[in-house]
Amino acid sequence: MHVHVYAGNGEAKFWMEPKIELAQNFGLSDKDLRTVQNLIEEHADEIRSAWYKHFGS
Repeated sequence: MHVHVYAGNGEAKFWMEPKIELAQNFGLSDKDLRTVQNLIEEHADEIRSAWYKHFGS
């Protein structure tokens, strides 16, 4: 499971399993990546729930 993050200055992909970690980065600053990762960690249960609702299993 992974999530894509898009911003005006770039985009990134984060793995959700087995742990939350950066998979790819295209143009986001280290500060932006830290902010995004913190948000993903804070909302991980909601993200997983939405993912399963959308994709199943």
